[in-house]
Amino acid sequence: MKRSVALVSLLGWIVLAALAWADALPTATPEEVGLSSPKLTRATEVVKAEIAKGRYPGAVALVARRGKIAYFEALGQRDPQAGAPMTKDAIFRLYSMTKPFASVAAMLLVEDGRIRLNDPVSRYLPKLENLQVSVPRFVPDTGKVTYARVPAEREMTIQDLLRHTSGLVYGSFTSHARVKELYTKESVDWNNVTPAEQIERLAKVPLAHQPGSAWEYGLSTDVLGRVIEAVTGTTLGRFLEERLFAPLKMTDTAFLVPNGKVARLAQPFGKDPVTGNPVTLLDVTAPQKNDAGGAGSAGTAADYARFAQMLLNGGQIDGVRLLGRATVAHMTSDHLGDIRVASPILPRGYGFGLGFAVRKETGLNPMTGSAGEYRWGGAAGTGFWIDPKEQMVVVWMTQGAPGLRRGEDRDLFRQLVQAAIAD
Repeated sequence: MKRSVALVSLLGWIVLAALAWADALPTATPEEVGLSSPKLTRATEVVKAEIAKGRYPGAVALVARRGKIAYFEALGQRDPQAGAPMTKDAIFRLYSMTKPFASVAAMLLVEDGRIRLNDPVSRYLPKLENLQVSVPRFVPDTGKVTYARVPAEREMTIQDLLRHTSGLVYGSFTSHARVKELYTKESVDWNNVTPAEQIERLAKVPLAHQPGSAWEYGLSTDVLGRVIEAVTGTTLGRFLEERLFAPLKMTDTAFLVPNGKVARLAQPFGKDPVTGNPVTLLDVTAPQKNDAGGAGSAGTAADYARFAQMLLNGGQIDGVRLLGRATVAHMTSDHLGDIRVASPILPRGYGFGLGFAVRKETGLNPMTGSAGEYRWGGAAGTGFWIDPKEQMVVVWMTQGAPGLRRGEDRDLFRQLVQAAIAD
């Protein structure tokens, strides 16, 4: 009798486990999709060694090729304070990996005919009309730089928001001293402000560049989220849930992690192992004042892999089409051309499309990769890349103090995965 009960319990657990992963991509052995098992095992060992060094508490990594998952590992700890092991369904703060979601949302509205890429942003957000630009001027007599405000030569457009050529910046990153100062003075930010406050404050400060003249990473995608809300009459989070997350079966991705899932949230070290400073990340367990299209969501590696595979498939997955093939091709093409890059955040050899960095050359960048690959990452340690030539999707997730080391961590894993391509 006891044996029968145990067997039923085991079968029940197997059924529940199968249901839990029912929406994951199909699986294959590495060799079935042209990858090397020994090289991927090497990647696992290197990540374990990095965890042992204290680089980050743990990681979840997923590699899919030709539409099938060939590598999916959870390593280290999900919560170092509690000593909880990492799990494949761990939820991570995505930070800037939210930007591709908002970008796809905007293109859904383009396909609906509700916005156009060349529309002025002020058509939807009137407070951002007639903005000025802060222009630095060198004074030879004093050797100092002064700043003058001049009218914008043209209005920023939806395309400018998508490709970060709007003149909007991040106050913490920009090298434009005067704009940096004014962002601080007016409390311009993406976090802890309401949508109305965010736009009102941005309307008070000048742009760092003439619209369309320079690429600088910043609040463009957050403002894009405000446009989406103005057009749809709903919050960005609700629109994404209805038009993107639910159709793609991304059941663990949202701007708020509900109580029933909080235990799965990946946590950083309490203190940064290098600086010793406390690590404070976005609290995704409490409702935010706005759904930040540039940084506010959380999700799992499996969910993000479905999103990425949809893009690699030209806008559809499992018989569900989200975007037209031509739209995806347009998004993942370079939209900068000879536009000046005013921020070192964009990697060498890359341009920028409508929501992603796009690799223009197989060479130039120190990392192995293919021309046409597109990617982005999040400040707290997440990253993804999609390589159409190799038919490959890779998702990498850790949680740690935002900074350059998070980029180094994902670049190391990227290097190891590229080496595993065997055909």
